[in-house]
Amino acid sequence: MALWTSRRRGYAVGTLAITAALALSACGGQSAGTDTAKPSADAGAGGAKLVNPGKLTTCTNIPYEPFQFKEGDKVVGFDVDIVDLAAKKLGVTQEIVDIDFAQIKSGAAMASGKCDVAAAGMTITPERQKNIDFSVPYFDATQALLAKKGTGATSLDDVKAKGLKLGAQASTTGLEFVKGKGFDPVEYADSAKELLALQAGQADVIVQDLPVVLTWLKKPDVAAKFEVIASLDTGEQYGIGLKKNADPVLLKTINESIETAKKDGTYEQIFVKWFDKKPGELG
Repeated sequence: MALWTSRRRGYAVGTLAITAALALSACGGQSAGTDTAKPSADAGAGGAKLVNPGKLTTCTNIPYEPFQFKEGDKVVGFDVDIVDLAAKKLGVTQEIVDIDFAQIKSGAAMASGKCDVAAAGMTITPERQKNIDFSVPYFDATQALLAKKGTGATSLDDVKAKGLKLGAQASTTGLEFVKGKGFDPVEYADSAKELLALQAGQADVIVQDLPVVLTWLKKPDVAAKFEVIASLDTGEQYGIGLKKNADPVLLKTINESIETAKKDGTYEQIFVKWFDKKPGELG
């Protein structure tokens, strides 16, 4: 009788073990299926890893018209439209974070997870590439000198010979360019402060990206008193910045969106919208 009871118990335990195993297997299969079908919290459409789910977070430095600036409560501009192409391709919306440009150009903003990308009229340079991965170039840039009318200067050499006070935006390639020519310009935190300094007479001449200067000159009060005295062909190109060793899916998506836009005419439409000229006609 004891023997029969032992066997019976053995059968019961075995049956329970099998039932439990099947139940666990069923639960495990359901869980795995759910995880596989649902992307991780930081993944966007197409598998791109994003800082905030459902959003392509862009760091920029406002104002930098016409690349990015506020129009009411909304941030608009050429760079905004370019990044929107990638956001649309990913199936997400773009969210913009306004921070100091120094944090952008150093790569700190992306490395710390403040944003996925940086679009701030940022020139691709070997120094920046040490800390940032860049997209393919999306804009050919050049610098310009804006001065009060009547200075008689038509070049950087004239600015130096006449002892004119030169201003530049901090952390920019324009600043580095004139420093390389032997100048020690007064630095301003952003482009708006730089223009205000010129208008207030704190600077006689300022160096800034040509498209920005041309946008300023569309304003009657600026055009009445100031003029471009020289264009400085620095051979610069802008790129969308990402953190070093960027997510390959995100980088590929951005590159493809830029390249496709250039082929299908979308890029030209965006360009004309913000510059009133076609690519290559800015001067």
